[in-house]
Amino acid sequence: MANARHDHADHDHHHHDDHGRHWVHHHRDVQGGAARAAIFGVSDGLVSNVALILGVAAAASEGSAVLIAGVSGLLAGASSMAAGEYVSMKAQNELVERELEIERRSLAERPRAETHELATIYESRGIERGMAEEMAAAVMADPEVALEVHAREELGVDPDAIGDPIGAAISSFLAFAVGALLPLIPWFLGDGDTATIASVAIGLVAAALVGALLARFTERSVGRTIGRQVGWAAAACALTWAIGSLLGTAVA
Repeated sequence: MANARHDHADHDHHHHDDHGRHWVHHHRDVQGGAARAAIFGVSDGLVSNVALILGVAAAASEGSAVLIAGVSGLLAGASSMAAGEYVSMKAQNELVERELEIERRSLAERPRAETHELATIYESRGIERGMAEEMAAAVMADPEVALEVHAREELGVDPDAIGDPIGAAISSFLAFAVGALLPLIPWFLGDGDTATIASVAIGLVAAALVGALLARFTERSVGRTIGRQVGWAAAACALTWAIGSLLGTAVA
């Protein structure tokens, strides 16, 4: 178990083919927050702002009102998204750091008990008791390796997975802003039915592109994923348009 850190930290799977040749299958980091936050941010900004734009357009006759509402929705939504991402990631990091510090003290104060715990984990996975004890002792020989392995095996925590809250907040702000800006573009150039139709068209096309990107990222059905994204966008647009129309009629 001398190379325990590699065995537990490496995400590559090593295989041999029928001719004995060695090859490595690389896995993507599916737990990373960057791609998830970017895709979610663009999708959220797109759907929420196109729905807001249509709701205001149905209730108000002036294009300036729609433009003000759209820009306000972009800034408010992007700021909220960034703040939420920062707070949640900061809290998660603090929790992970706290658990790691507790585990670090436990390894220093109770090495024999921690070695026994790790050996028990290996044994529960089908490793013979003597070998499990040897593996656990080898891991405990290096404090840093011991902390990483115990964190993974006992806590399910990856010490290297602590993210950057500020970077995540900035990425979320920009992603939401990009999504929210797309359906707003026609209102910088015009107003009325033409701008409304253009907003809907841009929103649905962009939703389809987000769906295609998600399908590629998750290796799911392209048609089904695009249909889901476009369906949710269309439903949000229809709902806010109906509510805006009712409000517009009531106010008039």
